[in-house]
Amino acid sequence: MGDVQIMRRIVLISGVLAALGTMATGVAAQGVVKIGYINSQVIIAEDPAAIAAQEQFQREMVPFESELMGLETEITDLISQYQAQEITLTANARRTRQEVIVQRQQGYQDRMAQIEQEAGRRQQELVAPIMERINSVIQEIRSDAAYTFIFDVAGGGLIAADESFDLTTEVMERLAVGAP
Repeated sequence: MGDVQIMRRIVLISGVLAALGTMATGVAAQGVVKIGYINSQVIIAEDPAAIAAQEQFQREMVPFESELMGLETEITDLISQYQAQEITLTANARRTRQEVIVQRQQGYQDRMAQIEQEAGRRQQELVAPIMERINSVIQEIRSDAAYTFIFDVAGGGLIAADESFDLTTEVMERLAVGAP
């Protein structure tokens, strides 16, 4: 390792240590570190606005599901007809039918990809305002009760915690009070 690389690492490590020291000093100056956690999966599963958005999303997807089922049935019928008539078809006719089946299958795959993309976009449209509202309530709780950190157990970062620090119920109560 060259001297330049060693110097860069020393400078980088010094910078990280200085930043950590500044953060620790800032936290110590604020007083006691107060930590809480929530379970976003429980909040979303029980929030009436989130439930309504999920139901609306499912209703909006029904026509797309029907369309895909129709395309699947069409392809299945084409395959069945081909298999029933394969013996009597000429080589050119077999090749033509196979190409039609492959084209329909590709069309089905393309349409399914379009629908999945549209569904993802629509779900994001429905969920974004709900998540903003939930995050706003969490920020209010953090600010009102002077929490330093609030973690989400659903995110997988929290391994174990004292249940007295669980703020999930408080978030759901505040969401219910401010529910549209």
